[in-house]
Amino acid sequence: MKQEYVELFKSKCDDKNFEKLKNIENQKLHDFVAKYTKLCNPDSIFVRTDVDEDADYLRARALQIGEEKTLRTEGHTVHFDGYYDQARDKANTKYLLRPDEVLGSDIKSEDRQKGLKEVHGILENIMVGKQMYVCFFCLGPTNSEFSIPAVQITDSTYVAHSEGILYRRGYEEFRKRGNMDKFFRFVHSAGVIKDSVSCDVYNRRVYIDLEEEMVYSTNTQYAGNTVGLKKLAMRLAIKRASQEGWLTEHMFIMGVNGADDKRVTYFTGSFPSACGKTATAMLEGEKIIGDEIAYLRQVNGKIRAVNVERGIFGIIQDVSEESDPVIFKALTTPGEVIFSNVLIDPDNNPRWLGDGREKPESGINFAGNWGPGKTGPDDNEVLFSHKNARYTIKLKNLKNCDDNLENPEGVEVGGVIYGGRDSDTSVPVAQSFDWAHGILTQAAAIESETTAATLGAEGVRKFNLMANLDFLSIPIGRYIQNNLDIVEGAKKLPLVFHVNYFLKGNNEKYLNGMKDKHVWIKWMELRVHNETDAILTPIGYIPKYEELAILFKNILNKEYTKPQYEEQFKLRIPELLAKINRIKDIYQKKVFDTPHILIKTLDEQKQRLEECLKIYGDYVSPFVLEENQK
Repeated sequence: MKQEYVELFKSKCDDKNFEKLKNIENQKLHDFVAKYTKLCNPDSIFVRTDVDEDADYLRARALQIGEEKTLRTEGHTVHFDGYYDQARDKANTKYLLRPDEVLGSDIKSEDRQKGLKEVHGILENIMVGKQMYVCFFCLGPTNSEFSIPAVQITDSTYVAHSEGILYRRGYEEFRKRGNMDKFFRFVHSAGVIKDSVSCDVYNRRVYIDLEEEMVYSTNTQYAGNTVGLKKLAMRLAIKRASQEGWLTEHMFIMGVNGADDKRVTYFTGSFPSACGKTATAMLEGEKIIGDEIAYLRQVNGKIRAVNVERGIFGIIQDVSEESDPVIFKALTTPGEVIFSNVLIDPDNNPRWLGDGREKPESGINFAGNWGPGKTGPDDNEVLFSHKNARYTIKLKNLKNCDDNLENPEGVEVGGVIYGGRDSDTSVPVAQSFDWAHGILTQAAAIESETTAATLGAEGVRKFNLMANLDFLSIPIGRYIQNNLDIVEGAKKLPLVFHVNYFLKGNNEKYLNGMKDKHVWIKWMELRVHNETDAILTPIGYIPKYEELAILFKNILNKEYTKPQYEEQFKLRIPELLAKINRIKDIYQKKVFDTPHILIKTLDEQKQRLEECLKIYGDYVSPFVLEENQK
């Protein structure tokens, strides 16, 4: 360690914390911590290592300075963000790019030198009067080729505590790797604090420097803007994965039990918001490894995946004993849980929208004392809990957590699922012909209809390839090509599926129940092992009625009729053709590097559909297709 750093760190650290920094022999790390110690100018520094004592300190400190408050249930705390700091700040989240870098017209960016100058100006002396926390974590399991070490500088105990729940400890990973050059870095400050919340939201900035694999976040506490290892690190990892030949995906990882419960088949899945992603990952009786972000690599000819995280930062609205029994139990029994932006009732219990209990009459929430009819500083009505209220828990607190969560080798992926919200086009479940067909006609063509909970018109289709569009840090065409390339030379490829839980009939009622997705998942598990047949269609393979009827009876104890099946699985050719035209139009007009094979594959699917239309008409019964294949 440089002598100037020794003097600097000793002026801010006690002997114990100084030794923690000194014991990591990494010049780049020391340069990083020294630079932002000088710039942010904290009164003191605390270094979080892998020992429980350090985690305990941060939890206690969060309560001491008021960033969290204890609740009635042991281990539960609550954090409130400011009234105007309740979600990801998309307007001020930008990539810092050189003038010669182009990611795409829809991606927000800032000139790199200009952005660095601005954010460093905001960070100057921002931690005066505060303690700086230097925290070491690991993305992915430790001691693994999937591992990415990361260091977070923050002045928020809530951020440090949240990351301690969500991510593996990484101090020893840093020590083991010595003078490595590649690790993710994050600098965050909550800025000026009043009543324990950030109050200078007009200077809120979230800047992503891909060149240095570094993220800056200022004047905000909301975890989506500040917990750097989450979606912000995901952007860094997408870029690194593209350079190194693996994938960073917005995917859950779940284990599905075979018919005899002796076999577990692992699936990953990408769904846009409000399309059933968490409900799928948390299916009763199955296993969960992760609900949010996955790293995928080809290892020894097979595609394997790990959960980047070890916890969940989940939306709590509508989590109830009936809808999400496993999560609800974890949120209502003793254990380490951080609630954010819920209501605290007079008995010091957390309450949230859709929790299945009688609505509270009073309490304290992110807007202060709450009662019916309360309005906020913007004169809008304040609900008793925010719609984006959250919970932060460790996955191991869930009874359905899979034993392979910490497996450094990850799990072999048997199937990949893509889903969207679609009322009139796609069948409930379909299997692609092969990997490329699935990536190009399903994953790269995801659309999701807006709901009543979304600002703006309801039912508008939004394009969101692989449910990852908001987080891409490379051009779209390259991202698609990376997904094609990862299986090159693989001995065993995962099957690719598409699901749609939101198909409606002519009466505008949903054609499937909420639990029917379990049947689709079990059918997919059988398909992975070639234990069930399927009907060949122009868009891929769909289930046969007789086999679905058995699954509905065995899994849900539910009768499944031929009319139901026919209505759900008929090919809606005009709508399917219209979708192809919409997707082609997006790629041809908005994506400058669209792979030629994408348009070619869409055109081939269009031709198959048009030939089917000539023979059978606009709407084709699956029974007709099956009969003609005999």
